[in-house]
Amino acid sequence: SVVPSPKVSDTVVEPYNATLSVHQLVENSDATFCIDNEALYDICMRTLKLSNPSYGDLNHLVSAVMSGVTTCLRFPGQLNSDLRKLAVNMVPFPRLHFFMVGFAPLTSRGAHSFRAVSVPELT
Repeated sequence: SVVPSPKVSDTVVEPYNATLSVHQLVENSDATFCIDNEALYDICMRTLKLSNPSYGDLNHLVSAVMSGVTTCLRFPGQLNSDLRKLAVNMVPFPRLHFFMVGFAPLTSRGAHSFRAVSVPELT
């Protein structure tokens, strides 16, 4: 779920929607991946050097992060082969199922051809 921010809010009711949905997320979901809307804009402006990020740029970041989270579903392996096993391994108590996601390395879409990333550089 994307958590709204007062700095980049489009509508007046965003904080109300987020506040009222937390109870449902606590009670009715097994795993919730939280993404801060303001952090998305900051990453686009500071790291990716986009002066006016579009929704496409924000969606690109979210899709890259969620693609990494769901890699275990697309490729065979013994550990965390489905989201239920991921939740069992990551959630210590049933109500503590809110995850903050991260992604590295962050480069703009146009810089992929100029930057070679090696395994030692990432570790």
